Amino acid sequence: MINTQEILEWLSAFAVVISGALAGHYAHEGMTAIQMAGAAIAVLGSVTLAVTLRAWPAPAKARDRRGPR
Repeated sequence: MINTQEILEWLSAFAVVISGALAGHYAHEGMTAIQMAGAAIAVLGSVTLAVTLRAWPAPAKARDRRGPR
């Protein structure tokens, strides 16, 4: 059964892919240096979110359902 933690992990991975794809697409069309910096920060922010969701310990209630790791 899919739990909330897994859904959040998949959504954060989706955010990384989408932000990277959009940044690359608009960089190809031509962006100023300021726009490029903003796109890089957006991609790094989504990567930070994805890493945080995977590294942060799950609540005790969710851990009990999944079993020991």
